[in-house]
Amino acid sequence: MTGTQQSIRHGSVIEPVSRAAIYLESWQAAGLEAGKFFPATESGLLDPFAPDDVPNAQPPADGRIASAGQDFAASLDEPRSDWQTHTVSSGQKLQVSWSYHAAHKTRRWNYFLTRDGWDPNRPLSRDQFESAPIHTEQFSGQPYWSADLLPPDPTRHTITLPRRNGYHVLLAVWEVADTGNGFYQVIDLTFS
Repeated sequence: MTGTQQSIRHGSVIEPVSRAAIYLESWQAAGLEAGKFFPATESGLLDPFAPDDVPNAQPPADGRIASAGQDFAASLDEPRSDWQTHTVSSGQKLQVSWSYHAAHKTRRWNYFLTRDGWDPNRPLSRDQFESAPIHTEQFSGQPYWSADLLPPDPTRHTITLPRRNGYHVLLAVWEVADTGNGFYQVIDLTFS
């Protein structure tokens, strides 16, 4: 891929290192984009907080969440027992950092965690995650075209982890205000 093609990629989680950042090239990890508003399944939805934002595109299908439906990243969707994990604990304040190849006007970041009793032997699906995010960071400026909604690079968030045991997946979704897409990153965690 040429430098020009690589420069159009967007952003990824760099701390703790996401599954994409570990197993893909940097330009690929920064290009995991699909329709925003996870766990929505349909396109064309307006943001209830900022209805002037661009409506969402088609979100990734169940079983294609880790790859954001991108064929070049399909290996990220495989249920495996050997993903590299980060050791964490219940109640820990986990710092998550994003880095951008191309920043966009941003509405929010949502963080979802797999629920107790999820099945790591199945591909990731909406029913494996809690239905509400465990953490949200949101920019309030409206309308997006006249607001300063560009995120700092890197962007850092501190997330308080809920009670869990064993292996879980944290899904981070960066929602863009001026397109219909979000950027999907999964982080594999082992709660000790």
